[in-house]
Amino acid sequence: LESRRWDTYGVRPLFRLLTDNGFLALCSEAKGLLEIKTSMSTPAKITPFPPGHFEAFDLKLTGKVQSVQMERFHCCTEEPKHATYNNLEGLGTGFELETVKSNIRILFEDAVKKRLMAHRRIGCLLSGGLDSSLVAATLVKLANEEQLPYPIQTFSIGAEDSPDVAAARKVAAHIGSEHHEVNFTPEEGIRALEEVIVHLESYDITTLRASVGMYLISKYIREKTDSVVIFSGEGSDELTQGYIYFHKAPSPKAAAEDSVRLLKELYLFDVLRADRTTAAHGLELRVPFLDHRFTAYYLSLPEEMRVPKDGVEKHLLREAFKGLKLIPDEILWRRKEAFSDGMTSMKKSWYSSLQEHIESEVNDSELEKANTRFPFNPPTTKEGFFIRQIFEKHYPDRCEWTPHYWMPRWIKATDPSARTLSIYKPDKDQ
Repeated sequence: LESRRWDTYGVRPLFRLLTDNGFLALCSEAKGLLEIKTSMSTPAKITPFPPGHFEAFDLKLTGKVQSVQMERFHCCTEEPKHATYNNLEGLGTGFELETVKSNIRILFEDAVKKRLMAHRRIGCLLSGGLDSSLVAATLVKLANEEQLPYPIQTFSIGAEDSPDVAAARKVAAHIGSEHHEVNFTPEEGIRALEEVIVHLESYDITTLRASVGMYLISKYIREKTDSVVIFSGEGSDELTQGYIYFHKAPSPKAAAEDSVRLLKELYLFDVLRADRTTAAHGLELRVPFLDHRFTAYYLSLPEEMRVPKDGVEKHLLREAFKGLKLIPDEILWRRKEAFSDGMTSMKKSWYSSLQEHIESEVNDSELEKANTRFPFNPPTTKEGFFIRQIFEKHYPDRCEWTPHYWMPRWIKATDPSARTLSIYKPDKDQ
């Protein structure tokens, strides 16, 4: 009996419940195991199955099982160990810049192409940022070449004057997708908070902030369209050093090491958000940036090639698609936008609206007692306290599901939002 996660990054999660007396249960969401655990008389713990690992069980004649082997079979820096079904033509050797750029394009297009196999209609999330725009543009290009019997639908969410909606509109017009815009209001986001926390099974602050918009747009897709297989740009920030704080990395080596760390923890944060918010509405997520061959190649490149350059993060990825007109130049070189700024109004961000709401819900004395009430991962802000209260309401004593908070490195920060960093400039200031 085997339990294995072929998925190196945990894009689709897996949880296990194994008791000392040999009872085993598996589920893609921890909440699916809670009722089983509650009804059991023997101690049982629900744990996430680690990405890229293999576990073997001995199945006894009594029907009980015993774990006999657990080991890692694949890491993000390694080439895929399974046979690849296609041999790509045109891949060059060495690290000469033009060769590297060409290889990035070839491998990325292949990553999108192999994910085109689907029995249901394909769509794509489109924020107007670099990553989702590259995915959407490549998807539309390949769909036309493969002569899919329907146009690719793209989806953006935001306030009417949000930078993301405006940028996504430009990309959709450029690539010729059937574009849908979903209006977002902070009031709607606040109403959805508790529902989103229940689906996430996490109390990580930045994960929740970004999940609300993705949850609402997934709801729209399910209710208003027939797209079910949804492409998205997750994984690129971790792989290509796209977070703003990478500008502060002390060395290319440190940046490269942190990139690998982020990839190994994706299943706790970004891909957790993407999977749960789409799966909550019956959608199937596909993430080309986390293709084994693509990530292994990108991580094999010299550390100096992968760092931000000329004040621009993801410089190498942008350079690889420069001059091709796959997406508009202004989008290709658009700097990373904090989700709370990109999705909401230029006048007032989702981040600001959320803080105002929480100020009315949590008082100073409650926050002062946070260490006593929540000794594991104690919240240090009112927002963290507010989120943790809701999490504990639905998942009491399950705080270990979030082993730590996502936070930027190499800078003094008490909040994970990019907008709190001195080097961050929102779109309206660029």
